[in-house]
Amino acid sequence: MSTATDVLVDIPKNETHPRLVIFASSLGTVFEWYDFYLYGTLAVFFGSKFFPAGNDTATLLANLAVFGAGFGVRPLGAIVFGHLGDLWGRKHTFLLTIIIMGLSTFLVGCVPGYDVWGLWAPAALVTLRLAQGLALGGEYGGAATYIAEHSPERTRGAHTAWIQTTATAGLFLSLLVILGCRSFMSEASFKDYGWRIPFLVSAALVGVSVWIRLMLNESPLFAAMKASGKHSTNPFADAFGNWKNGKIVLLAIFGLTMGQGVVWYAGQFQALFFLQNSLHLDYVWSYVAIMSALALGTPFFVVFGTLSDKFGRKWIIMTGCALAVITYFPLFNTLGVAVNPDLIAAQKASPVTVTAAKCETNFFAKAFNPAPTTACDKSMNALYAQGVNYSRVTAPAGAPDLAISFGQAAQLTYDGKTKTYTVTTAKDGKSEIFPKVGADKATAAKALPSALSAGLKAAGYPAKADLAKVNWPLTIGVLFILVLYVTMVYGPIAAYLVELFPTRIRYTSMSLPYHIGNGWFGGFLPFFMLAIATFRGDIFAGLIYPISIAAITFIIGALFLPETKDRNLHDA
Repeated sequence: MSTATDVLVDIPKNETHPRLVIFASSLGTVFEWYDFYLYGTLAVFFGSKFFPAGNDTATLLANLAVFGAGFGVRPLGAIVFGHLGDLWGRKHTFLLTIIIMGLSTFLVGCVPGYDVWGLWAPAALVTLRLAQGLALGGEYGGAATYIAEHSPERTRGAHTAWIQTTATAGLFLSLLVILGCRSFMSEASFKDYGWRIPFLVSAALVGVSVWIRLMLNESPLFAAMKASGKHSTNPFADAFGNWKNGKIVLLAIFGLTMGQGVVWYAGQFQALFFLQNSLHLDYVWSYVAIMSALALGTPFFVVFGTLSDKFGRKWIIMTGCALAVITYFPLFNTLGVAVNPDLIAAQKASPVTVTAAKCETNFFAKAFNPAPTTACDKSMNALYAQGVNYSRVTAPAGAPDLAISFGQAAQLTYDGKTKTYTVTTAKDGKSEIFPKVGADKATAAKALPSALSAGLKAAGYPAKADLAKVNWPLTIGVLFILVLYVTMVYGPIAAYLVELFPTRIRYTSMSLPYHIGNGWFGGFLPFFMLAIATFRGDIFAGLIYPISIAAITFIIGALFLPETKDRNLHDA
């Protein structure tokens, strides 16, 4: 495997040293990914501070939607900064993007909450998140193009693979900083103000990156092309104004980057969400497990990048997509057994059934209007929040407004007239009513979660994963396999995209498909997986989304995309 110290590039002596090229480009991109993923990792802590209180699931979905919005504008950033990069140069463009990213991230740590600013708080949060997305849309294409244009053909995959490690390294760094902050303050203090610290730290990280990037020279390929007057004067029109190049962009989206995007986010970011929210593994050990898998898997970005220089890039990427399609369900099921065996056992022994007359049965209505209005919808959201699978049955005439059975162990019923929940356990036949008579308003508002907890406890459902029962080798092994798939689809993709388009419009052309695939299909993955899982009543059902997208990518990519590894970047 190549290392940063082994890098040798055939460039003129007056050009930037190749080791500095890889180091400066990669370091800056690590910090950009660190900034970008802080939001997703910390949303569970600060989300309630920026949105009205009252519904935890609705708040979580709102946070995931804002998280996705940052991805949604990445293609626009790719167009804007890609145009500038092909017009003015690679260096100055990705220098600008990192300044925008760093400033936006820093300001997220400064914005007052909803209780102080009202609706201005979520508006400011969304604005800054959009600025982050725009900046990241321009960063990746510039860094990947810059390294590739300094690299010889025989090692282009290995060299650009270093830029591919940065997304994982950025996630690793964000988890490390968050874990450090949470270790030195109380849980209450971290939820109150400590979550702001990782955002504020980004100012120093970006300052270091800007200083290093200022030492870089322009890409030799671009500089020579511009000196000869052959560069594009309207990159956007040249890239997307003709069908020949536009067709390649579309193939790159549907046959390459959208599958790569969902495999990336399902294997790393969603895996962390699944550990914490569905399997209820303690946050410290969730971070440790993910960071262990990332540490083991990250070198394989360069391994597969190097292999793509020898055997080709296309089929390594397609193989990663195919493996995800075939193995995601068994891998995540194995992860559930390894992390929280009591939960999986309880789901099999005491399946939960929700019986109600009025219950949302339209997926799109439920996904895009997540605030529950009926007792049925409220109970489904609450059950999913506790990592519980459930099935739904339409209630017959004259039945209670809501009835939930926890296997044969317990029964919950809801009376709409008195607005009370009654839980009856089979073991002793005793009943408990929620809320209790005379309960204050705050306690009454938690009547449903309290009633569900009582029923689940009677059926043997654990409140959280028992650390003594976690199979750590199996847990980290499954997470490592998920990360390995990520390295297969992601390691060679920078070289592939660079080689797919000509130098004069490369920055613009490669950035758009990359950020549509990752920003739209990958970025909204947490939102759609949560919505599907809640609608279906199955913590594993959300996997339908990444599996479907990866399958489509494999079919289109296998049939229509060419191999690019032997292409000369000097060719028009």
